[in-house]
Amino acid sequence: MTAGLTQQLGAFVADVAVHGTPGEVREAAKDGLIDSVGCMVAGSTDEAVRIALEALPTPSGGSARLWFSERTTSADHAALINGIATHVLDYDDSCLRGHPSAVLVPAIYAVAQERGSSGKQLLDAYIAGYEVWAELVDRERGFHQMKGWHPTGIFGSIAAAAACAVLYGLDAQRSAWAMGLGASQSGGLMSNFGAMSKSFHVGRAAQAGVVAARLASHGFTASHDAIEHPRGFLAAVSPTGDVDLERPADRLGRDWQLLPRRVNLKKYPTCYYTHRALDAMLQILAENPVAADAVERIDVTLSQEHALALRNAQPQTALAAKFSMQFAMACAVIVGKVGLAELTDAFVCREDIQALMRKVTITIDTRYDPETPGAAYEDRVTLFVRGMPERSRAAHHATGHAQLPLPPSHLQSKFIDCMAFGGYQGDAQAFLAQLLRLEDVAVIS
Repeated sequence: MTAGLTQQLGAFVADVAVHGTPGEVREAAKDGLIDSVGCMVAGSTDEAVRIALEALPTPSGGSARLWFSERTTSADHAALINGIATHVLDYDDSCLRGHPSAVLVPAIYAVAQERGSSGKQLLDAYIAGYEVWAELVDRERGFHQMKGWHPTGIFGSIAAAAACAVLYGLDAQRSAWAMGLGASQSGGLMSNFGAMSKSFHVGRAAQAGVVAARLASHGFTASHDAIEHPRGFLAAVSPTGDVDLERPADRLGRDWQLLPRRVNLKKYPTCYYTHRALDAMLQILAENPVAADAVERIDVTLSQEHALALRNAQPQTALAAKFSMQFAMACAVIVGKVGLAELTDAFVCREDIQALMRKVTITIDTRYDPETPGAAYEDRVTLFVRGMPERSRAAHHATGHAQLPLPPSHLQSKFIDCMAFGGYQGDAQAFLAQLLRLEDVAVIS
């Protein structure tokens, strides 16, 4: 009898644990890993992390580090707290309909630090998680967000379980159990965007992956078809039931999805659905700066799916502003940029920002990009300024997208800036150099 999807995924993960991954794939994995480490440290001082630490006392005795400080705890707790920190600023990379790196990196670093894994094993684990995520998300023809699911939360626990299974060196059966256990811990709602709970989705998914792999390593079982069963994971989260449960997972280990798809690095610390419009607006302003009080209206055209995620038309907090096209446009016009310094409650509530947000209108575009589910082919910004002709620009890919990449120097400067923002006490340049040659590190500590 042909093995089902869950078993095929288990066999792939076990093979990665034994044989590793090609060097060029490991090299491609570094972008997401470096970006997430920087975002984790930058987010470590956020109020959400402080509250999580206060509410969930840190277990002692483990060797997994919290945001690469001297503070250590158990692997599962580190994955939770570091996952929250990595995603709370919404500055981490985006791809595969979600934020794979923000889940995978906290999970694998926590386990690798406890187990003394090598840098190569860490990269292999990241790749296994990425490839499993890609395999699962590509089977769905619908758009999970329209059902209310946050894809990062629902796919993350399975991918993290796969990644951690590599570090535990699990065989095919136990790797499949780990992913089945991860599937039963999936969760995350779109309705929680703009609150601390969105970053909790990431932390819980990372923690779930650690717990699932650890349980499976001790023989804790899950169903052999937990993912593809008619009442299993893929069918349960599918928005309309238009999901492929039958196709063999025969590209795994052969056509590495990380090589062509990469990760989309974020230039701005806001929801990725604002980025194309931000690029367009900043291009308009670079050609002809305008005074905010002369702006009569700003119209942004994007898909219904993306507009629904950007749910906050008049945000009053920085967390809510990350999911507001109105804030993104107002901030771009008034400051000329959107960075971490602008994502504060005080800045969002400034009178001029609040006034300009009320002048932003949203128009829905039903011309979809065939390569990007849920996205319009392009997002367009039209600026109406008193006494001047209207100006309009459109963007098909955001700057930092895999098809429009930022130079390596930008990733490295972002990393250094994030480490400084988070008050990192070590040598950030030396840490970056280590991450750039991670495959040569004998033991992760």
